[in-house]
Amino acid sequence: MKETWTEVIQPKKSVFQLNLSEIWNYRDLIWIFVRRDIVSVYKQTVLGPLWFFLGPIFTVFTFVFVFNQIAKISTDNIPAPLFYLAGTTLWNYFQACITGTSSTFISNANIFGKVYFPRLVSPISMVISNLLKFGIQLLMFLCFWFYYLAQGTIHPNAYIALLPLLVLLMGGMALGVGIIISSLTTKYRDLSYFIGFGITLIMYATPVIYPVSAIPEMYKPFVIYNPIAPIIETFRYGFTGSGYFSWSGLAYSSIFTIGVLLIGTLLFNKIERTFMDTV
Repeated sequence: MKETWTEVIQPKKSVFQLNLSEIWNYRDLIWIFVRRDIVSVYKQTVLGPLWFFLGPIFTVFTFVFVFNQIAKISTDNIPAPLFYLAGTTLWNYFQACITGTSSTFISNANIFGKVYFPRLVSPISMVISNLLKFGIQLLMFLCFWFYYLAQGTIHPNAYIALLPLLVLLMGGMALGVGIIISSLTTKYRDLSYFIGFGITLIMYATPVIYPVSAIPEMYKPFVIYNPIAPIIETFRYGFTGSGYFSWSGLAYSSIFTIGVLLIGTLLFNKIERTFMDTV
């Protein structure tokens, strides 16, 4: 009797052989990984998901005290707590995603060496699981937002409807950059030390704790051409009515996200064939 196989695993012949449809076939595994990531965060903690509230609250009020009260940095007439929350809500999602995905190969070396599944499943599940943390922080932002909205100190507009696109761009950009870093760290371990302070440097180059209007003219191009900046500014502009918004800036962020995702996927596809020899 001739044996039949449900699946045949063969080496990829080209880096352009992405087999993205295979990721959809393993969607159940993605949700298993998502559940694992969420449970592991809450495990052996006293306050559990409350940490997702406490961290941003402490950060925001530190920003209010240091940058608003001491440094006197403008907030474009937006109440300071709401201004900093508008900046950190999306930024924290980006930071969590890029931190998690940038260690894909090293963190999952054991399981990658034992069982086959599309390796992109792991970083994708990380981006999805961080949506829970983002949702909790967005809820906290909305509590402040409704308070100031009732006072009439902010004037939101229809650009709020772009929120799903902004989240998609942030997640896609973090996934692309993260898997590029993950691929390179299999050979160049020094990059893993760069991630921590590198993300901090990028935050200061992004209008998270200051508005675009506060940037001197000679330095504005450096911030405007930061692909994260239009996303943060669109979020802030849509919910508060103050800030900087540009369709061309948002298009630039979209093109950058697509480009970095394509490059990251191709590089990831190339490295996954031989990474067990270098990890």
